[in-house]
Amino acid sequence: MSVHKKDIKKITTHQLQEMKNRGEKIAMLTAYDFSMAKILDAAGIDVLLVGDSASNVMAGNETTLPITLDQMIYHATSVVKAVERAFVIVDIPFGSYQGNSSEALRSAIRIMKESGAHAVKMEGGSEIKESVTRILSAGVPVMGHLGLTPQSIFKFGTYTVRAKEEEEANKLLEDAKLLEECGCFSIVLEKIPAHLAKKVAEAVSIPIIGIGAGPDVDGQVLVMQDMLGITKEFKPRFLRRYADLYTSVTDAVSHYIEDVKAKDFPNEEEKY
Repeated sequence: MSVHKKDIKKITTHQLQEMKNRGEKIAMLTAYDFSMAKILDAAGIDVLLVGDSASNVMAGNETTLPITLDQMIYHATSVVKAVERAFVIVDIPFGSYQGNSSEALRSAIRIMKESGAHAVKMEGGSEIKESVTRILSAGVPVMGHLGLTPQSIFKFGTYTVRAKEEEEANKLLEDAKLLEECGCFSIVLEKIPAHLAKKVAEAVSIPIIGIGAGPDVDGQVLVMQDMLGITKEFKPRFLRRYADLYTSVTDAVSHYIEDVKAKDFPNEEEKY
């Protein structure tokens, strides 16, 4: 029998903490537009992340760096309008919080006020402690993000697994504890060894959400376009495709083109 509960009227940070406490896994996906967010919410997803991955899958950029705060607010506003149950988190984009806690606070407040989102997400640990603390002091819930942090891709130079070496693993664990102490309600761990992710999940009391971090965390997140098979080139080990919408959409469009060319659409029943 599934422990998934659709009868919860609205997911909150409290509900997410309760899910960890009782051992119920948290299901999280990205969303960037009204139509798809409405479908995901109705399906019972717990958390929707308006990720800066919109820079890749929506705008066609190579990295997440180019997307702006205004663009993130636009996507977030569209998602929030569609949601009745899910908790909506928005990435603060690159350049909108690093190194300046005042700017970080302004960015977070703009996201919350203009989009109606429920929380923000930030990449990094001790390096962004001041920004995290300042945003939390304003009453804005913050989700952390450790491990592979795509906004720092040019620093790392690669998308390979992070924290395989002892020094980096120890820092990641300490950063997770620090983010919890600051008041973050949850942390995403991206592309790190499964044994380390398990250690982090056991070391902190807040929910740990994994992407490429193994099964022993409190929930999972995937990019919606990846798990639905809309994208074809991205094939990391952690990705499970639950559909092949690329083929389905291609076939549907091809059929439509054929019908139009053959003068079969619209037919007698489809005209006024």
